Amino acid sequence: MNNQTIRIAVLASGNGTNAETLIKYFNYSNRHGKVVLVITNRKKAGVIQRASNYGVPVEYIPSSQIEELLLLILKQYNIDFIALAGFLKKVPENVITEYRNRIVNLHPALLPAYGGKGMYGEHVFKAILKNQENFSGITIHHVNEEYDKGEIIAQFVFPLNPGETLETLAEKTHKAEHRFYPIVIDLLIAQLFLGTERG
Repeated sequence: MNNQTIRIAVLASGNGTNAETLIKYFNYSNRHGKVVLVITNRKKAGVIQRASNYGVPVEYIPSSQIEELLLLILKQYNIDFIALAGFLKKVPENVITEYRNRIVNLHPALLPAYGGKGMYGEHVFKAILKNQENFSGITIHHVNEEYDKGEIIAQFVFPLNPGETLETLAEKTHKAEHRFYPIVIDLLIAQLFLGTERG
């Protein structure tokens, strides 16, 4: 695959700011990968418009059909690597098996804390604030058969201030996500498909 662009699919259920960040990072500079597909399980997800703005195809799969259709569509687009970006459905086991070590997720906390089923977005932030943590951060990890239990690839930590609010915590988290998720994926793709030639 050395002379070939690695084809990335982004799976997202929401507004799509992380998906947009990945598209801008990979599709508008000389990277090893390119985002060639966005998949969503929500018909009105903001990510649909964001992807369309950059000419990236979007496939909508109803939640009830994820099990049967997700792998078929990934194969149809010859996808090499999958990045979850706020995808709120469990990834089917056949997809995890097929893409073992080539499917990653971004979690808005420092796993294993604040992980598991139902722990996403504001649910995570509320729990962090309730416990008056001094630090928070993001976790990038491989996806396996259990929610948020895949091997951790990287974590990035930032301090929390007294009086931190949902809005300020969300802002800090998104800033870290947008800064680090594309870089980690780029390095991971280099290691997986090209050896370690990118340092």
